[in-house]
Amino acid sequence: MLTLATWNINSIRVRLPLLLSWLKEIGPDIVLLQETKVLDNQFPGEEIEDLGYNIALYGQKTYNGVALLSKFPIEDVTQGIPGFKDDQARYIEAVIKGMRVASVYVPNGMAVGSDKYAYKLDFLRHLYQHTQTLLTYDEAFVLGGDFNVAPTDQDVYDPQEWHEQILCSTPEREGFRSLVYLGLTDALRALHPQEKELYTWWDYRRGAWQNNFGLRIDHMLLSPQAADHLTDITVDKNVRNAEKSSDHAPVLCHLAV
Repeated sequence: MLTLATWNINSIRVRLPLLLSWLKEIGPDIVLLQETKVLDNQFPGEEIEDLGYNIALYGQKTYNGVALLSKFPIEDVTQGIPGFKDDQARYIEAVIKGMRVASVYVPNGMAVGSDKYAYKLDFLRHLYQHTQTLLTYDEAFVLGGDFNVAPTDQDVYDPQEWHEQILCSTPEREGFRSLVYLGLTDALRALHPQEKELYTWWDYRRGAWQNNFGLRIDHMLLSPQAADHLTDITVDKNVRNAEKSSDHAPVLCHLAV
């Protein structure tokens, strides 16, 4: 059994004690992190390596930043989406245990119609094009991370309030859906097709966590070769409930390999 996790940690320095505790308790084999918010030379690697993890980084000061943690060797690391000129650290990809794994932090977009929204849609288009290329390799591939898209109204606590708002607008959803239409499996929804409260993110404001005002915006997308081995996937809400937690909960994906 191979366990992969994706988690928008929302600052590795702030959340380091929680991450270390979680790694000791859960011990996933591969972890995809987003929003580490540190340059590579400031990443607290020693404490994580002491727990038996190898690390691949693509960091940025104050904002963004993605990382891969693995109990196995990390090979063929790619920083950024190939062919996409982007000065923000939002994508890292590598080969681990014969499987290609990528951690992605899709832009939030700020507001529908804004420049940041246009950047988000452009990012999704380039992610689609690169994923299209990766799928020609005919290998197991997992694309996980914070996509900042709730794919359907089923993934939103109040669809009417969020109708055509950022994270839920039609173009964003089409960008996400295009990835699935390439042949990727949305693992959470595949194994939990009817669950309405399959949320992964709760805002810090408005008592969102306490009232379960959540959205499902963190995803694990699996190529056919990876999806064939999917046995279970869960949202670790216990971590979201911890003191000084990220506003995202980790998603844990189990493959029988």
